Amino acid sequence: MATSSIRVDDEGGIAVVTLQHGKANTLDTEFCQELILRLEDVQLGGYRGVVLTGTGGIFSAGVDLRRVHDGGAGYIEDFLPALSDAFLSVFGFPGPVVAAVNGHAIAGGAVLAAACDRRVLADGPSRMGITELLVGVPFPLAALEILRSGFGADILAELAFLGETHLPGDALRLGLVNEVTEPENVVGRAVEVARKLAEIPAAAYAHTKAQLHRPFHERIAEHRTGDDAHVLELWSSSEALAAIKAYVDRVLRGAK
Repeated sequence: MATSSIRVDDEGGIAVVTLQHGKANTLDTEFCQELILRLEDVQLGGYRGVVLTGTGGIFSAGVDLRRVHDGGAGYIEDFLPALSDAFLSVFGFPGPVVAAVNGHAIAGGAVLAAACDRRVLADGPSRMGITELLVGVPFPLAALEILRSGFGADILAELAFLGETHLPGDALRLGLVNEVTEPENVVGRAVEVARKLAEIPAAAYAHTKAQLHRPFHERIAEHRTGDDAHVLELWSSSEALAAIKAYVDRVLRGAK
């Protein structure tokens, strides 16, 4: 299966889902919707597990802030629910999901990694971190709960408030990833981990995963409607849009 944004390859019953959306696998409305559909296809296709990876030196650089800037409040209204639903499609997948973090996983990219059951990071210049607050916008509730589940509550405030990005050694020390390996081996190692997890009977794995995730899903279900409305208001405010414009002008357009 292939689309312009996502490729799915069969590695002996493990679906290797490769994000290939532009230069940095940034997250926009269409890409989020496509990820949801591809994971639905994978589940229906009977795969025993999933490896989620990116292309080149980037796993995902997070939200496409240029699209947010250009689209304004109208775009944000459609985008934020799609973003949360995409994160939840990874987090809620019943079978094993392993992130082969082939490069930088920043902001929403780190949330995608956190949504996976295990994370294998490529050694080298790869950085991980959650930087939304540095841009001037808050996290949607689903993203925060997934980060709390994947990275742990103890470290989450430091990651969120400071917005620092971490090289592989620190990412491993902080518990952001489970292991670090050579860049050329990151997908192969993630497939090995997914196969090992897939040896567990599927129904037992799915039930245990649901039990582990239940507190996070319950908080999301209880509070998402009200919190999402407030996050939408904050993202759409003139202050936030000005901060996004300043960030795009300073960082993204300067990086061309």
